[in-house]
Amino acid sequence: MNLRRLTLDDRLSITEYLQKFPPTISELTFTNLFAWRHTRPVWFHVVDDTLIFWVTEKGGREPTVLFGSPIGPLSIEEVAATYTFSRMVRIPAPEAEQLRQIGYVVATDRDNADYVYRVRDLAELAGRNYSKKRNHIKSCLEQYRCEYEPFSPPILAECLAMQSHWCEIRECAINLDLAGEDASIRETLEHFEAFECLGGAIRVDGKIAAYAVAEPLSLDTAVWHFEKAMPNISGLGQLITHWFAREALTGFTYVNREQDLGIPGLRQAKESYFPDHLVEKYTVLPKR
Repeated sequence: MNLRRLTLDDRLSITEYLQKFPPTISELTFTNLFAWRHTRPVWFHVVDDTLIFWVTEKGGREPTVLFGSPIGPLSIEEVAATYTFSRMVRIPAPEAEQLRQIGYVVATDRDNADYVYRVRDLAELAGRNYSKKRNHIKSCLEQYRCEYEPFSPPILAECLAMQSHWCEIRECAINLDLAGEDASIRETLEHFEAFECLGGAIRVDGKIAAYAVAEPLSLDTAVWHFEKAMPNISGLGQLITHWFAREALTGFTYVNREQDLGIPGLRQAKESYFPDHLVEKYTVLPKR
């Protein structure tokens, strides 16, 4: 294999493949692959007009893990039969079932299942299911002067400053997971225009206090990468979810809000917005 380490120069060619063969899992956008490369190094190569991604095992140096479905005409069975790998990760259900039927060991990866919502549900928050969300938003708007703004270069700089403040409060410096997320957020915000993402922020009493970032995953689905709200403002998290869906995602039917990573509080928060469905993923081991 002629593996290459992912760089910013690969954005156009990789994005072209992903647009031609739209993925279903949240990880397969250039933004996601590039922004998280410090905590999850990514390699790729192209064979038979098919893009194949590889990552390292945790603590490893060499890329031995196939990452996601092949992007192109090659089938998952052809890729599995061609390459030596330690395992496959983030494999969607249809491809995982194909491999199970021909003798591969397949295990559910619930912690990395993607939550997919109807944009209309988040933009309207209608009905009894969302009554608590509406109450939190009402309380926030009664206490603070909140204004929504789409991203622009000046706002991006303010969002970076807000992210630094958020990290001071949450002690990112001593939390490896939050430190990794902070690095990914900064990569995304610093390359926001090049990545052609969607972004929106909320000013509270004139100061940026919440923001969200997404991008197209397919023609009818966006993927929502990041969302942050200052924790001292009650109801602001619900407000940025509501306003960002309403203002930035109207061209999409669905939005993929990524996974819960098995974190109980995060799982509860994602379930509280009543997803339309989950995109299930699997880990695949070589044949015994």
